Amino acid sequence: MTLLNFRVPPLPEYIHSGMTHAPIGAGHPNRINIGIFDLLVVRRGQLDVTENGRPYEIKPGMFLILRPDTHHYGTRGCVVDTDYYWLHFQTSGEWSADESGTLLRKEEITELKAMTPNYFTIKIPLFGTLPQPAKALELLAALSSLAQHGHQPKSLWRQQVVFQELIEQLAAALDTPAASPSSACAEKAAAYLRQHYREDFKAQRLGDSINFHPVYIARCMQKEFGCSPVEYLQRYRIEQAKMLLLQTDMSISRVAEEVGFNHAAYFTSSFAKIEGISPRQYRQRFFMK
Repeated sequence: MTLLNFRVPPLPEYIHSGMTHAPIGAGHPNRINIGIFDLLVVRRGQLDVTENGRPYEIKPGMFLILRPDTHHYGTRGCVVDTDYYWLHFQTSGEWSADESGTLLRKEEITELKAMTPNYFTIKIPLFGTLPQPAKALELLAALSSLAQHGHQPKSLWRQQVVFQELIEQLAAALDTPAASPSSACAEKAAAYLRQHYREDFKAQRLGDSINFHPVYIARCMQKEFGCSPVEYLQRYRIEQAKMLLLQTDMSISRVAEEVGFNHAAYFTSSFAKIEGISPRQYRQRFFMK
């Protein structure tokens, strides 16, 4: 397995991203030495890409990172309609691509002193399967949404934060153990809640949707995430609300409605309980001069 090894700090830096619909017959561009990393994640269909003579078949839930110093091109046109995310990023630090997963030399590590940063290496597979496909796709969709406000400092900051979370997802593909029944149940429940967060929560509806008893679901989510399904849903709604507060000028009551709260007062109290400040204060904090 080929690994990309990034010396950190500095962290890899997000540039921009988007979604491409490739109809039958379309393929990836033919490019050489583009100078940046190009992450490809297939949501639907299949993308066939060759890099430095090695062909890759990227299927749904899989990813490929194209290097900045190689030649890559579409191996063939798409045989089915394909939707895929692309994301460009770079690093101003050291990096390598090999099968050993090493980057820092032993003498470099021993020379680090107390008042210098704690350098370490992030290892990411060049090609692989996403450990949490639904979560990774949500992060990519969030980046596409944030890109609409890309020149605003608050949005640029949020893009980097979301990108770092995506990098963690990719790195986790190296050592993801076989999912236990408990973690599989919890992840299915979490994915359902993220997808239906605007709807009223019904424990039985959740259970019917993923074919587990509501009591078992609650037990699994408590074990895996340290919270109940209702608590998980509320935290996720608050995260979505934070994005709306930063990206739009919607009223607080409209934001509350958009993320699934029936009453603005309850939304405000829930937000303050989790974030420590009110939604209005949160928004004002990013608009202060």
